[in-house]
Amino acid sequence: MGKALVAYFSATGNTKQVASKLSKVVEGSLHEIVPKVAYTADDLNWKDKESRSSKEMNDKSHRPEISDQVDNMDSYDTIYLGYPIWWGVAPTIINTFLEKYDLDGKSIITFATSGSSEMGDSTEGLKISAKGAYFKEGKILKKDISEEELKSFVESLNK
Repeated sequence: MGKALVAYFSATGNTKQVASKLSKVVEGSLHEIVPKVAYTADDLNWKDKESRSSKEMNDKSHRPEISDQVDNMDSYDTIYLGYPIWWGVAPTIINTFLEKYDLDGKSIITFATSGSSEMGDSTEGLKISAKGAYFKEGKILKKDISEEELKSFVESLNK
């Protein structure tokens, strides 16, 4: 694999922990996907049908604005893309991120954090936002994953 980028969105810090460790393991650049308007605890209340995250996840076409970008995206061959699982899929802010770039020919490896969910159809739901990219589904990674476990995860992707 060529030059790697570890891009992630983290609402509560769990995905950030994993992404930070993973960037060291793959010797890649680290990039946080930052929402233009930060999510509050009330926004993330999945039990409230009127919460911001509930509304966003009920409208798959919604694209929350992000406040940053990767200036040198052309220099990366592989993107490790991390996010929390919301309602069995990736938050729509991940689609916002992917749609900002021409990712044709790039390899995108997804990974996620979750208290109890699996990857579900999260990778499948992102393909529409990065046409021409090659997706490889990773797996759920716990926030306290060891560096050794991350090395095994990365090695398993090359089999």
